[in-house]
Amino acid sequence: MDILQIVGLGLITTFLVLVLKEQKPAFAFLLTVFVGALIFIFLIGQISSVLDMLKKLAVSAGLNLIYVETILKIIGIAYIAEFGVQITKDAGQGSLASKIELAGKILILVLAIPIMTAIIKTVIGLIPQ
Repeated sequence: MDILQIVGLGLITTFLVLVLKEQKPAFAFLLTVFVGALIFIFLIGQISSVLDMLKKLAVSAGLNLIYVETILKIIGIAYIAEFGVQITKDAGQGSLASKIELAGKILILVLAIPIMTAIIKTVIGLIPQ
């Protein structure tokens, strides 16, 4: 699915949601969630090809795959958290959206600790004694 199809689907859904929101707000919200998830599912193939390419680049550069995988997990958490935040904001739940955002940030921080530790050890190793 290319960008024109995604934008077209988004615009059609937006129009339908605006029409349905007046009479059936719950159905309009469900339509929004469904189409958002559908777009995400269509992009999974593209995402996996990018991940494969990044892993191949890391292997050819001699990087430790543990760090690359951790960075990719961090990126995944950021995207998934943002998706959840936008859905909950669309539902009018700004308070819950901020909690999802906080949870995403904390999980990212937890995953980043080993990378930060490795960087600090490397910098300390470069400093002359």
